[in-house]
Amino acid sequence: MFMNNQRLIGAYSGKESGPLLICLGGMHGNEPAGVQALDILFKLLELEPESNPDFKFKGRIVGFRGNARAIAKGARFLEKDLNRQWTPENVARILQSPPDELKAEDLEVLELHTAIMEEISAYAPERVVLLDLHTTTAYGGIFSIATDDPESERIAVELHAPVIKGLLSGLRGTTLHYFNTAQIGLPTVAVCFESGQHDETLSVNRAIAAIINCMRTIGCVKAEHVENRHDALLIEYSRGLPKVSELITCHSIRPGDAFQMLPDYKNFQEVRAGEVLAHDRNGEIKAAEAGRILMPLYQKQGDDGFFLIRPLPKGRFS
Repeated sequence: MFMNNQRLIGAYSGKESGPLLICLGGMHGNEPAGVQALDILFKLLELEPESNPDFKFKGRIVGFRGNARAIAKGARFLEKDLNRQWTPENVARILQSPPDELKAEDLEVLELHTAIMEEISAYAPERVVLLDLHTTTAYGGIFSIATDDPESERIAVELHAPVIKGLLSGLRGTTLHYFNTAQIGLPTVAVCFESGQHDETLSVNRAIAAIINCMRTIGCVKAEHVENRHDALLIEYSRGLPKVSELITCHSIRPGDAFQMLPDYKNFQEVRAGEVLAHDRNGEIKAAEAGRILMPLYQKQGDDGFFLIRPLPKGRFS
């Protein structure tokens, strides 16, 4: 097994009890921004009381590397996408299997699940919030993904990035599917934040801002101790983008499809009904209807070619 210090990025506890915020970076090993953001954040938290004597932290925040083995290789995954393995049935199978019979991502599930549950058991919080930090292969916008839990939606809105509803219906086995009250046994909510393109320097800054905004939203820190620049950074990069959108469709890739996305699509770019977006061994792949494209795939590994979304009118969040 990976040693705990290779999985753990950092941890910080306040003197007052409060929520347990678990942050994950690098669930895909070629997305380093989340890990880098968490590393910087824990350094900032250690320094904050020195520059701000009134600073108080309520609760505990812990940062973990997601797919540690894939991070070491700089690959999205080694054998299978770690962020598609979190179904109750699959997790139960892994937990019941001898560790020496598990490989790659199955070991990652075992180790990450164990680390998270040990944190929950040791801290014994009243509630758990999980923030999963990601980036995309395409440029063009940041966004957050909420579950259908109203608290997840509330946190996602407060991250000051466009919120995508219904995206989980096009996926299976993500951390947002698994980490909930039913699975964890106490009030638990999960949110995903996509901070930009994999290699953008600002993706790290935006991830830091999202974590800090999340800490404020769930009550770990007071609003007066959060600098406005964190909000401003996210608001500026979201300018002109729809506040809330919903999933139209997801194009899934099967083995042997030879999927090839057409070049230069960006997140939230408008597309027309019938517009050719990609090709595979069967020919052209066209937009099922007019909308906006999200997460067009420009890397070799991945099971989702692109998502189509439609903006929701104002006032139609819930």
